[in-house]
Order: sequence, then C-alpha cells, then structure tokens
Amino acid sequence: MMIVPFVISIREKDGVARNPLRLFPYFCSMKKIYYLSTCSTCKRIMDDLRLPQDFILQDIKKEKITPQQLDEMQNLAGSFENLFSRNAMKYRTMELGKKNLQEKDYKKYILEDYTFLKRPVIIIGKQIFIGNAPKTFEETQQALQNL
Repeated sequence: MMIVPFVISIREKDGVARNPLRLFPYFCSMKKIYYLSTCSTCKRIMDDLRLPQDFILQDIKKEKITPQQLDEMQNLAGSFENLFSRNAMKYRTMELGKKNLQEKDYKKYILEDYTFLKRPVIIIGKQIFIGNAPKTFEETQQALQNL
C-alpha cells in the first residue's frame, strides 16, 4: 500500500488561506486527552474511564497547548469561554471576574497559563468533553462504549 501525501487548502470568505490543522478532528478519529498529571481529579477520571491505549495523552504542564490545538478544541467546544476555567487561582488573583472578557481574552489566558484550561479535555472523534462534572463523565463513558 502506498501512502500519498496531500495538501488541503482552505480559503475563507475573505480569501485568506487558513491553517487546515484546525479541522483535523473532522478528518480522523482523534482520541486525545489534555490533562494535568499533578491533578488528583484528572488522575481519578482517567483511571475510572479506563482509556484505551490508543489515546494520546498530553500533560499540559509538561507540554504546552499550541494555538493550533486550542483552535481545534474551540472548533469542537463552540467557544474559548467553554474551555476556560474560572476556578483557577490566577482567575481570582488577577481579578478577572471584574473584567469584561472577550473570546480573544479567553484564548490569550489559556495559552499563557495551563491553569486556565478547564480540565480534563477529552476529544473522541468529533466530540469534546470538558471538565469534571458528573454529567460530563457519564457522557464520556457513553462515547467510549460506542467506540
């Protein structure tokens, strides 16, 4: 079998070519989890889910989230705000609750400091599961059973 590389060119309405990697989850069956290895909640969720071995694990403290990865997550989540954690200590110390944050601000803060990403973030194909709420955990379990 021969694998032939190909290039995808994506042009938006304004005619500007965009990074096709932002659509990566739509072209494959991606299985990835963004987590924090020092977070006991992330560890517990990962243990309880018994993730298949073909999952890609990214410890966001050791391997920073790239702008492309964050864009992929945002495409699935609908907004950067959905990925943003208001529970981060820096959220309170920086008094961000008093500011009128916009999408560009959420993106900037997540890229600057991993603690602003609500975690874990689990991507299964075209589905994204954000955070540690019991309902999110149940939905993730169901998606894993459907693999």
